Amino acid sequence: MLSKIYEVAYREIAKHLGAKAYIKWLKNKGIEIGDNLVVYNTTTINIDVTRPSLIRIGNNVAINRNFTLVTHDFVSGIFRNLYKDFIPSSGHVIIGDNVGFGINCTVLKGVTIGDNVFIAAGSIVTKDVPSNCIAGGVPCKPIIGLDEYYEKRKNKCISEAMAYAKSIQERFDRRPVLTDFREEFVLFIDGDKIEVYPELAEIIKFQLGPAYEHYKNSHKAKYKDFEDFLKAAGIE
Repeated sequence: MLSKIYEVAYREIAKHLGAKAYIKWLKNKGIEIGDNLVVYNTTTINIDVTRPSLIRIGNNVAINRNFTLVTHDFVSGIFRNLYKDFIPSSGHVIIGDNVGFGINCTVLKGVTIGDNVFIAAGSIVTKDVPSNCIAGGVPCKPIIGLDEYYEKRKNKCISEAMAYAKSIQERFDRRPVLTDFREEFVLFIDGDKIEVYPELAEIIKFQLGPAYEHYKNSHKAKYKDFEDFLKAAGIE
């Protein structure tokens, strides 16, 4: 009993110390975890460590708040109470490379999530999810192929960024400034002109992560600069 209390205490301490400590604790428990796992708000994450050998998390996975992963269920308790018989059940959870989870996602036992997948917020994953797709729902199912969504989003992000710029002007009665655009910078900052915008230099590096060098060497923005972007949005 005392060892269980210590175990729970170690887990909660690791969670409160942040992602690095929590990931180390998960690895020490025996969960296979690849490189560059990102865990947001670790105090809200619940990963079942009763069967760590059944869990494998790939490279470049991002887990958002209120995420739950389980390798067993509690139906055995219902059987026990009704039939006076205890029947356990467990299954692996395999998460591929380059996978992201929105907030409030749950992954149940016996599923494999492929590579290059985004699981939408609020999803409950009960069956395998193939590679290269956006998936979501209860139960979670593929919604759209990643290539198709990539092309749609490239076009849609322009109108979204302009709508955002206009909302700043309308809501706050001021002209938008550079630091309002923590993601939309890709539309008006060429890779070789990052140094022209020191206000965003660190944000750009953080947001791009492993794609930073590629961006620096090859990215050409749709608009020639920030002022050109604002003009296209109808802001003088």
